[in-house]
Amino acid sequence: MKIALLFIGTGKYSIFWEGFFTSAEQYFIPAAQKEYFVFTDDAALPYKNDPKVHVYHQERLGWPYDTLMRFSIFYRAEKALRGFDYIFFFNANAEFIRPISAGEILPGLEHNGLTVVLHPGYYNKPAGKLPYERSRKSTAFMPRSGRQQYFQGCLNGGTGAAYMQLVETLMNNTQADLDRGIIAVWHDESHLNSYMAGRHPKVLTPAYAYPEGWELPFTPAISMRDKARFGGHGFMRQIAPEQEKTLLQRVIRRLKRLFSCVLFPALIFSANTF
Repeated sequence: MKIALLFIGTGKYSIFWEGFFTSAEQYFIPAAQKEYFVFTDDAALPYKNDPKVHVYHQERLGWPYDTLMRFSIFYRAEKALRGFDYIFFFNANAEFIRPISAGEILPGLEHNGLTVVLHPGYYNKPAGKLPYERSRKSTAFMPRSGRQQYFQGCLNGGTGAAYMQLVETLMNNTQADLDRGIIAVWHDESHLNSYMAGRHPKVLTPAYAYPEGWELPFTPAISMRDKARFGGHGFMRQIAPEQEKTLLQRVIRRLKRLFSCVLFPALIFSANTF
């Protein structure tokens, strides 16, 4: 069984690579033949000469494009990735902390070849409070009928064929939005959630995206290392404090607009028109 693991480590994020690589080698389906596709601008990347590691030079795109454009970044390796049985992407700060077997993470036929993970911040929230893209202008728009579970963009994968179809489709959808001046509310994560509607993927619990320092009713399998220990989100994204504040304000305004009809319908309409 050949599995490709995708890793984006541009800018400060390359600091997570060594821990990701060594823990994946030890714990992620140990018997599988694993190869790593690393998209980075770090010329001194550890293990870059290991035959299992394939390095693609990738410059920082700036926030939020470093995350929004990840499907386009993955597509750069399209020809090489076609030869793998399974392909998985993990956020840079993921660290495997116990053995993970093929049976618990690889999708079956009933899952349309795809695996996702429940967002640890929303796994127990009602559908009306899940932060989907609600603008019909975006290709990431999620109709009410699909608002059931919200997946975090930090872990997704599947069979080689199914995952490359996801990559190509979301690359095209993201670019279609950009061509019209649209950025989905939660970037690549919004597009991922829209794509999964009706596809019945294998759904992992937040144990596989367990934020370091949180207390959740799950036994951690994959820890998402706390970026605050490495300088914080602004430092990792290499954005100035004033720019980070502006971006946060933009997101808050957008979320207020999206949720206004859900959280306070009696104050806005006499009937439920959302």
